[in-house]
Amino acid sequence: MDKVPSADDSLKELLGRVQECQLCELGKTRTNTVLGSGRADARLMFVGEAPGYHEDQQGVPFVGQAGKLLDKLLGRIGLTRDEVYVANVLKCRPPDNRDPQALEIETCRPYLEEQISIIKPLVVCTLGNFSTKLLSGKPDGISRIHGRPQEMPGHQGIALFPVYHPAAALYTPSNMKALEADFDLLPALLGQPLPQPLVEPSSSEPDFVVETAEGQAEPEQLDLF
Repeated sequence: MDKVPSADDSLKELLGRVQECQLCELGKTRTNTVLGSGRADARLMFVGEAPGYHEDQQGVPFVGQAGKLLDKLLGRIGLTRDEVYVANVLKCRPPDNRDPQALEIETCRPYLEEQISIIKPLVVCTLGNFSTKLLSGKPDGISRIHGRPQEMPGHQGIALFPVYHPAAALYTPSNMKALEADFDLLPALLGQPLPQPLVEPSSSEPDFVVETAEGQAEPEQLDLF
């Protein structure tokens, strides 16, 4: 009898296919593909929009300033990056961090759907408009539905939980409290009590400045809310 591949093995096989992918024009401009990172059996999965400058350089999602804020938000509910899985809708950086295009989203979608099927999380937390609209199948904007769990089409038993993208809080500090409040609901969705925070809750004013490695302001996809 053939051995059933583990989730780790399945993700490695998927990574190999993504690294060879040339199905859209982004394959010509990327530095690295960015499949995802974290536990292959994570109960909580985050899905953002697309890799940015730092992610494209390192091949790892959310390593820029938005990633630092994500780590901080995880800490306030007693989790670390190693305990969750983090991915994006697109696996390659759009040039100049422009918004993902419809063809790119549809081309990359099977990779994301396969990731979700391999990991089988209890909750998929969508960060911002692009991942929320894609995985919910609805046109509702993030400002209307953030913090409201719903069933995710095509993945029975998995809750979809939309929140603001961390970049939205970096650019619009008034979104920080909403983002923190939504994160505070995640432990209950995972079936566990709110733990002791690993870090102090942040103030409404984020202490991050979005910069590139050269110290210049990094362009970000702005259609996040």
